[in-house]
Amino acid sequence: MAAQDGSGGVDMESEASLSSQEPVLCEKVSEGNAASCEQAAKSDGEIPASQVSAVSNGGDSDEGKEMVDLKIIWNKNKYDLKIPLDGTGANLKERIHSLTGLPPAMQKVMYKGLLPEDKTLREIKVTNGAKIMVVGSTINDVLAVNTPKEVIQQEVKAEENKKEPLCRQKQHRKVLDKGKPEDVMPSIKGAKERLPTVPLSGMYNKSGGKVRLTFKLEQDQLWIGTKERTEKIPMGSIKNVVTEPIEGHEDYHMMAFQLGPTEASQYWVYWVPAQFVDAIKDTVLGKWQYF
Repeated sequence: MAAQDGSGGVDMESEASLSSQEPVLCEKVSEGNAASCEQAAKSDGEIPASQVSAVSNGGDSDEGKEMVDLKIIWNKNKYDLKIPLDGTGANLKERIHSLTGLPPAMQKVMYKGLLPEDKTLREIKVTNGAKIMVVGSTINDVLAVNTPKEVIQQEVKAEENKKEPLCRQKQHRKVLDKGKPEDVMPSIKGAKERLPTVPLSGMYNKSGGKVRLTFKLEQDQLWIGTKERTEKIPMGSIKNVVTEPIEGHEDYHMMAFQLGPTEASQYWVYWVPAQFVDAIKDTVLGKWQYF
């Protein structure tokens, strides 16, 4: 509002002063006034140019890296994924987690065998369009299981401590007394080896018949084969694995796969080479870590 002088007239000098106070444009200010200009822009609801640039460009960590296109297959679902070729197996598991919600620790990632976490995709020769098989259950799936494997394993171990050695029990002696099978695979006492690429064969089952074990990692299944038939068992349904060295032949073990909630569901296999025992337990029970 224009000021009035004592005579009731308008003070033209004050009006002129007000009209001359035009807003200062950022592009017209000197370098010394840049900070105050930016503050003025903020007060008017505008975003500084530096911030606009940061928002529009983003932080693309994969920029400039050689990428590889993969097809991720999990639980009958397929996902397209582009990832740096020099990323590790652990990096791939993190990306799979973001796609599927499957935690890395619960993933079994297959590409020409079990994919190592510490090697890069380039080192294991992953190519464009490669199909990556993922096996595993989400946390919700695990919680849905009525009897956790860990609880069953602890109960079985406690019960074993109360009993005499398994190989001395009558039910097992009738098989062990037949002696070592002639065609059983060679054993190495005190050694730890990865599962062989061929089935474990030449062993006996509880009825004294020949049995072989085939580990189908791609299907997450254990195949138990006899002369009559082959049972295809999901590894996730196996509650526990019990093993014990055979007295007098400690380079071989007797082993039971618990297929149900009680010991009555145990499937016994005799004369398992000792060097494969740890690998079998880790594979079936879900650790999947090889030495």
